Amino acid sequence: MRLPRSSGVLLHPTSLPGPFGSGDLGEAAYHFVDWLAAAVQGCWQVLPLGPTGMGNSPYMSPSAFAGNPMLIDLAELRQRGWLADEDLRATPSWNEGRIDFATVVPWRWERLRAAARRFERDAGSADRADFESFCARHESWLDDFTLFAALSDAHPGRAWCDWEPALVRREREAIARAREQHAGSIAFHRFCQWRFFDQWSRLREHAQRRGVRIIGDMPIYVAFHSAEVWARAELFELDDTRWPQVVAGVPPDYFSATGQRWGNPLYRWQAHADQGYAWWIERVNRTFDLVDVVRIDHFRGFASYWEIPADEPTAIHGRWREGPGAGLFDAIARAHGPLPIIAEDLGIVTPDVVQLRKRFAFPGMRILQFAFGEDARNPYLPHHHEPDSVVYTGTHDNDTTRGWWSQAGERQREHARDYLGTTGAEIHWDFIRSALMSVADTAIVPLQDVLGLGSEHRMNLPGIGEGQWAWRFAWSQVRSEHADGLAMLTKLYGRDGTQV
Repeated sequence: MRLPRSSGVLLHPTSLPGPFGSGDLGEAAYHFVDWLAAAVQGCWQVLPLGPTGMGNSPYMSPSAFAGNPMLIDLAELRQRGWLADEDLRATPSWNEGRIDFATVVPWRWERLRAAARRFERDAGSADRADFESFCARHESWLDDFTLFAALSDAHPGRAWCDWEPALVRREREAIARAREQHAGSIAFHRFCQWRFFDQWSRLREHAQRRGVRIIGDMPIYVAFHSAEVWARAELFELDDTRWPQVVAGVPPDYFSATGQRWGNPLYRWQAHADQGYAWWIERVNRTFDLVDVVRIDHFRGFASYWEIPADEPTAIHGRWREGPGAGLFDAIARAHGPLPIIAEDLGIVTPDVVQLRKRFAFPGMRILQFAFGEDARNPYLPHHHEPDSVVYTGTHDNDTTRGWWSQAGERQREHARDYLGTTGAEIHWDFIRSALMSVADTAIVPLQDVLGLGSEHRMNLPGIGEGQWAWRFAWSQVRSEHADGLAMLTKLYGRDGTQV
């Protein structure tokens, strides 16, 4: 599906400012939407919104359907009377530029548990009715997820396949006992999901009123320690003990000489096909309940995917396997019709990947940081862009543009200087101008590039498990010329909605 000519900013909500250690869905999120509107931006792109897993990565979630409780606005819980002023007054000394997950996460969990207890004790009939209605609407995934979350709390540090054998096999009597035994914890996790979805819905409505579409992100894989792998083991490549024998990743590429061993379990695609891809159809449906456009991460894995033996420490010794191809997307199209989906087609892109993307008219991605250092044939150079694509200065996996420039080789710099007609003194604005000038229908710029920040502000370094996803900005870093500059270029290159 073709997207309207527009531009936007990439920023995950955890990177927002705020008083409670990490960004959330509170006042700063609304302020950011208003800032986007003032900068004449039509899109806000976020990373996956689910609970985070290993390494605090939003791409390693314990659920394909749940929201991240760490994004819940605690101030709203105080306004409803479920938190007291003193609960939020005694805050640690946060670093406003980075998230200290080891401190922030348990602190936020403690406040959420306090709020859930007060809700259970004091909530009025209207709130209770809304809560029950939410649980009924989301029953298809919520029951499994909240039981899984409660059992994970009861078995800290243990993967689900190391729980009691009856729970691992999901025997009916064992599941019934667990629901009764952990009823309080289940209710708590239901409360968290209710508050996340309600708060996100209201933020999205505010964005729609301001003319800002939200671009979401759907990882191709889920984490091994996830409600879906536990509850639907037949859909994943697991052995008789429920452990994966092969895992996901990508071979050596631009980002890593040894490839990336993600460790996610791989799908048993024939089982999905036998069920008419029902799980995927629901997943897509639930994702579009949250966002307006969906970027599917690692799209090439649907054409063919890299299978790594689980005992291999790197991704080098893997092999390509055939993915579901058009069968999956035909099923999704039959269920939903044409959808605004962006295909993340980076990495090793073979003709079958291009053919699959174009068959369903999914725009692909063009990254300007990949464009320089070779010759005029490089497909990421703007003169090769196509309208049905999305151009980025860089993504969450790239360095910031100023960081890239500081570490680029002389051949890359010379090529960029000649191509862009620049000295490189404000290389981030040169890249932004080039992206917005492109014929690509959509142009997305990470906020770090708008602010002209260096490498210390990058969001993620692929292949490094710890210390990622922690970057935050402060409003003191944002000046009037940032919004004014974006607005001017957006209008100049016809991305403000006045041209079609």
